[in-house]
Amino acid sequence: METIFHNLSIGLDAALTLTNITWVFIGGLMGTIIGMLPGLGPATGVAILIPISYGMNPTTALITMAAIYYGAMFGGSRASIMINTPGDASAIVSCFDGYPMTKNGEAGKALAISAIASFIGGIIGMIFLIFLTMPVANAALKFGPAEMFSLMIFALTATVTLSQGNMLKGFIAMAFGFMLSTIGIDPPTGILRFTFVPELQDSIDFLVAMIGLYAVAEVFKNYGNLETHYSIDSKTIGRVWVPWEDFKKTIKPILRSSPLGFLIGVLPGMGGTVATFVSYALEKTLSKNPEKFGKGAIEGLAAPEAANNASSCGAFVPLLTLGIPGSGTTAVMLGALMMLGVRPGPILFQMHPEIAWGVIASMIIGNIMLVLINLPLAVPLVQLLKIPQRIMLPLILGMAFMGTYFLNYSSFDFILVSVFALAGYLFWKLEIPIPPLVLALILGGTTEQSFRNAMTISGNDVMFFLEKPISLTLLLLAALSVAFSLYKQKRAAAKS
Repeated sequence: METIFHNLSIGLDAALTLTNITWVFIGGLMGTIIGMLPGLGPATGVAILIPISYGMNPTTALITMAAIYYGAMFGGSRASIMINTPGDASAIVSCFDGYPMTKNGEAGKALAISAIASFIGGIIGMIFLIFLTMPVANAALKFGPAEMFSLMIFALTATVTLSQGNMLKGFIAMAFGFMLSTIGIDPPTGILRFTFVPELQDSIDFLVAMIGLYAVAEVFKNYGNLETHYSIDSKTIGRVWVPWEDFKKTIKPILRSSPLGFLIGVLPGMGGTVATFVSYALEKTLSKNPEKFGKGAIEGLAAPEAANNASSCGAFVPLLTLGIPGSGTTAVMLGALMMLGVRPGPILFQMHPEIAWGVIASMIIGNIMLVLINLPLAVPLVQLLKIPQRIMLPLILGMAFMGTYFLNYSSFDFILVSVFALAGYLFWKLEIPIPPLVLALILGGTTEQSFRNAMTISGNDVMFFLEKPISLTLLLLAALSVAFSLYKQKRAAAKS
């Protein structure tokens, strides 16, 4: 216990500087706005921020990206509640009862409970994060090349089987990511691989790929909605607060959904979308009046909002302790940190405790700031939904291309970001999930190196991976995730 409080004090020392507190506020506010605007989301928000964070101190950069992430969790439900259009995928469930509450004249109450539930879920998620991070990191220090390779395979497989779209499309996306990760100079041999032009000798910059796949691709997706804008009448919102009698109904759902959301967030590939659907289904099952769900039940809004924010805390456990992203947004963050010279993983807590614990401590401060932002400023913030896409999309496009150039000062990166943007758009049209591609691109080099090291140690004996208990367990989990996904697909096909 003393060690935990000592580590937390190191984190607070790093987080409670004027610079970092300012960036927590800026990141949280940006995340709220980005999460609220339909079509955007936390991954897009972090991708847009990457060029700005490139010159930052790594601690400040990670704190800011984290603030955008959980800020978007707060803001995502705003559009769901007011206009029945989720800001991102994890806010879909908030439409189920949030928008009916607005139609029932309870918009202010819905906005308030979403902010309060998000705050409580975030704090509970933080408590779990503080106490679970070091045990996981200490266990990860015992991982050798075989265990690391099997862990990467499990993370990639879980992301494929749990992502949107069918599993075959997920594996196609992962294969593309692995192929892209091999471009450049092979570190052990110095041989050039798939470098058709000199500019590719240094491999593909993660950040250029992220900006193209997320930020610029979003512009392509929304190009047909340039004149879209929404009418928001602030007079109909009313007082943004929750009466005690209504809040009492949400206490148990929030306390149940927060740990559930955190645990789901820890699992690679799950994320907020799965957490919100599971928490909503659980509360509807446990409710004495399940028929109220979908018609404006306040519990039906509070539970997924708490689970959503708790899951964002859970996603940081594999990122910080294992260097494995727990969600699409943390995958973008991993790429950004690696370009800043920081490799998340168990050694991070030994070599740079101020970074690891600084971001954890900043999340406590950020959640307090966000509830103070989202309650008093709820009415002004939702007015931003009136901004037409013809103004918003060019701003995003300009920031993306300007940031791309400043990464490496290379005009060739304009070609790469455009190619990735087109790929992101095509993947969206073909319903091929992007997270497996992103994860394979980021982890491809580490996976290949771990495999090579394991083969060297074992004398090219592939049974080496099955002789290690941890490695065998992870490979079995990967196989089970594939088998379970195939079983679900078969059942769904049989029902249809």
